[in-house]
Amino acid sequence: MTKDDTGKPRLTEAEKIARRAKNAANRARREAKAAARLAAAEPSKPAGIGKKSLTKTPDKVESNPKPRAALPQSAKTGRKRQIADITNNKPAAPFNILVVAQSGRLEYEALLFAESLRRNAPDWPGRLIVAEPRPEAAWANTATSISPQVRDALEARGAEFTPFTARHFGAAYPHGNKIEALSLLPAGENFVFLDSDTLITGPIDRVGFDFSRPSASMRREGTWPKPPLYGPGYADIWEALYRRFGLDFATSLDRDQPDEHWERYLYFNAGWFFGSDPKIFGQRYLDWALAIRDDPGDALASQELFPWLDQIVLPLVIHSLGGGRPGPELAGLDGFATCHWRNLPLLYARESEIAVDALESAAEAPDIKALLQGWEPAARLIYEGNGRNALRPAIDRERLPLREQGLRKQIKRLGWWLL
Repeated sequence: MTKDDTGKPRLTEAEKIARRAKNAANRARREAKAAARLAAAEPSKPAGIGKKSLTKTPDKVESNPKPRAALPQSAKTGRKRQIADITNNKPAAPFNILVVAQSGRLEYEALLFAESLRRNAPDWPGRLIVAEPRPEAAWANTATSISPQVRDALEARGAEFTPFTARHFGAAYPHGNKIEALSLLPAGENFVFLDSDTLITGPIDRVGFDFSRPSASMRREGTWPKPPLYGPGYADIWEALYRRFGLDFATSLDRDQPDEHWERYLYFNAGWFFGSDPKIFGQRYLDWALAIRDDPGDALASQELFPWLDQIVLPLVIHSLGGGRPGPELAGLDGFATCHWRNLPLLYARESEIAVDALESAAEAPDIKALLQGWEPAARLIYEGNGRNALRPAIDRERLPLREQGLRKQIKRLGWWLL
């Protein structure tokens, strides 16, 4: 390993090749384990999915999309087979969906989310609850209120607005909205939290949720912790957190991964997570996040807590409630049922054709189109066609960089990093 002009480590080409090989081996091992569990489970084919929507939408929001190339028949067949192989025969137990939205980018993302949910999971029977932070307390002096036009469009798609006052995080740590907003959900009712930058691409009601065993997204990188050269290491840092909250550290480990490799330790992306009782889950999430923020302790003395705090605490909460890593029954999340796209340039650069089609179909709803055309990323990438016709062909999705930061740099060099 060498260093660049700024003194930061820089991998040689040989080291990059070795790391790609290691990552490929890890992926192959995980996929083999998942396939073995799936074969043992022998799931039956799902029942037919009906056409009747439980959340009706007025005619004014029906879309009139532009013609676009159909997916190849092989892709359609593969998608149907994936749904048949992974989902349960019966729909999941009823659950509510929580999304956080506020003025600006998040309200536009929430529009696309709600329309994709209406289109691609028409039989989902739950409540879509949109948590909106009030411009007070921790969000004081910040414009957070969703515009009336976006509110109308969301309500037309069945969304229920629930304002809340963020008292602990707010503008200083916007990721904390998801922690505080859990208190808005009905106690004792199954819930799924999804970031607003998510598309519903298939029947989320057919994902094999076991709400008694909470879990969260594994679509993450080794962003935290960053052990210093002379310690403490990964094990010492994580074990200190488990010990602090009275949890069994040993049972959280993935023993197929070597010591001091970040994937050995329970770590999630907080883009989606679920559980059976949002009151218990949310209160524990809040209490432990505040405890770590206010008193990190010796093991975390050298660690950056922000913007990772929600992802530091999430595995502790999930483990404490009897949950853990998602199994193959949840493969529809970050799979056939959802796509956590993060931002429009990344979506066009790396996501599937199914996700791109879901985005553009949702964006063509007339009322959504009228609103999103004033948002530059949507105007340039969706409506002018630059995402599909300029950015997407310029990225080799078979050879994406090892880390998202590398892909971001590629997009910036191409001039399409629009946020």
